[in-house]
Amino acid sequence: MEKSQILIVDDELIIRESLAAWLQRDGHQIEALASGEDALQRLQKKRFDILFLDLKLEGMDGIEVLKQIKDIDQDITVVMITAYGSVATAVEAMKNGAYDYLMKPFEPEELSVLIERIMEQKARERENIYLKEKNKERSRFENLIGQSQLMQELFDFIQDIAPSESTILITGETGTGKELAAKAIHSNSYYAQGPFVAVNCGAFNEDLLETELFGYEKGAFTDAKTTKKGRLELAWNGTLFLDEIGEISQRMQIDLLRVLEERYFYRVGGNHPIETNFRVIAATNKNLEKAVQEGNFREDFYYRLKVISLEMPPLKKRKEDIPLLAEHFRQRFTEDINKNIDSISREALDELMLYDWPGNIRELENAIERAVVVGKKRQIQPRDLPISSTNQIDPEDESLQNMEKSHILKILQKNSWNIQQSAQALGIDRSTLYKKIKRYNLR
Repeated sequence: MEKSQILIVDDELIIRESLAAWLQRDGHQIEALASGEDALQRLQKKRFDILFLDLKLEGMDGIEVLKQIKDIDQDITVVMITAYGSVATAVEAMKNGAYDYLMKPFEPEELSVLIERIMEQKARERENIYLKEKNKERSRFENLIGQSQLMQELFDFIQDIAPSESTILITGETGTGKELAAKAIHSNSYYAQGPFVAVNCGAFNEDLLETELFGYEKGAFTDAKTTKKGRLELAWNGTLFLDEIGEISQRMQIDLLRVLEERYFYRVGGNHPIETNFRVIAATNKNLEKAVQEGNFREDFYYRLKVISLEMPPLKKRKEDIPLLAEHFRQRFTEDINKNIDSISREALDELMLYDWPGNIRELENAIERAVVVGKKRQIQPRDLPISSTNQIDPEDESLQNMEKSHILKILQKNSWNIQQSAQALGIDRSTLYKKIKRYNLR
């Protein structure tokens, strides 16, 4: 656990000494003062990570100190210390910006768990700032986002292949960003000044795809009232992106193969050859090699497409990119709907990291969009996400231990991880709840 700078403010000497001794044993740097006035003066000269502040102080009380602290240091985390009869006042202190409160007497383990949670949150906040900055750097290659080793290698490969004129086949599961990769290749190629023309081959039947790609002459068929240019013609001096290429018929495979080899085509109903000058990038989520073996895809067309091949990794193999992607989508959707959600909570990010994302980046994007739309707080919470994966609780495990773990997690999520409220709902004290959180690794 990260060691922290901690200031203790309590007018009882025994509390200051015992608290300092416990925290120093865990390796933290500790200073202890007896009054709020001294604390404010000290905070003007030194920054602390955490402040343990007694509510009932001689002279300036804890509430007044708390209000003034926020004018000195916005980043310090304040934990109120209170006697048994001061719970209502402690709750009021939390409304004024305190992170949590401790009731005297408290246990060393409770302190350790609390500090660990605080420092984890601070680390997450620093990471969010870092991620926002990373979004401006190379981790965003066009609209491809990632800082994982897999993505860095992908960026390097795109830079290597983009300048060539060779046909490229992009493979990968649905939602992995194949079209974004194609656009990145286009933007870094000699065709970048030309158009990027995309065709979803799986969205048309054979006849419609033919007219969409090749265009048609006036009078070619009943509804052909005027001449129409096809995508092959519109892609002149640019990139033609053939998405879901594995869905096209054998006849269309032959027609496209002829275009790739001869570099010209005819509009439907036309007699004059039209030259082509574009770079072809195709994409599929199918195993085309297997389709070739089964006779469902032409071998000659497959190898004509696969001059260069690029595979997009699934999100479950690059989970270290999830925070960066989630933050990117949060920023985008909060701007789109003008909603004040400024971060993703640690608990929500834990959910995102644990989930396997069968729908890949597209599913993550939809999850963050939904969270931004339904979220009630300034941070995205686990309940805002359309997924549930925390700690992989096995629903088939009916053991008493698993049932207790599941119930505690449910109560914590229901109360937005408010320890006091959750402990009351469970009928146990805060110290016991902290121990169970640690025992079941629910943090």
